[in-house]
Amino acid sequence: MSGLVNALAIAVVVVLVVVRQFRAQRIGAGRRWWLVPVVLAFVALREPGVVDVHHRTASVVLLGAELLIGLATGAGWAWTTRIWAEPDGAVWSKSTEASVTVWIVGIALRVGLFALGTAVGVHQDSSALLLALAATLLVRSGILLWRSQSVAPDPAVTTAYGDSTVRSAPKERV
Repeated sequence: MSGLVNALAIAVVVVLVVVRQFRAQRIGAGRRWWLVPVVLAFVALREPGVVDVHHRTASVVLLGAELLIGLATGAGWAWTTRIWAEPDGAVWSKSTEASVTVWIVGIALRVGLFALGTAVGVHQDSSALLLALAATLLVRSGILLWRSQSVAPDPAVTTAYGDSTVRSAPKERV
C-alpha cells in the first residue's frame, strides 16, 4: 500500500473509532475485540518501510517510542472511559472529557516524535503510525474488557477519572 493509502486508512480508522467512543456502546465479552488491531498490525508489518534502512538504530528507537506512546494512549483512554452495568447485566462504556485529553496528548507526542525523526534525518513511513494505532486499540479494548468483568449491576454508576457526570443512587423516602 502506498503512504497516501495508509494515511487515509489511519485517518478513517481514527475518526470512526473516536466518534463511536463518545456514544454509549455495549461491551460484549463474546466479540472479537482484537480483530481490528490485528488487521491494522498485519497491514503495517507487511510494508517494508517500517524501519529506515539507512538509520536502523534511530528508526527502531523511534518505532519503540511510537509503540510506547500507543500503549500509553490506549491505557489512558481505557482508564478514562466510563463503564457501567445496567440492571439486566449489560455492561456499557462511553469515553469522557478526560479521554479527549488523552488523545490530544498522544497526538502531540506523536507529532513531536515525527519532528524529532525528521530532524535527525530518519525516513518515517505511515506503517509505524498504523502499528501504534493497532497497539492503542488493542490495549484499550483489552483493558475495557477486563474492567467490564468487575462491574456488577448497581444503581450507582461507575465513573472514570475526569468524568464530570457523577450519578448517585436515588434516595428512598422513609
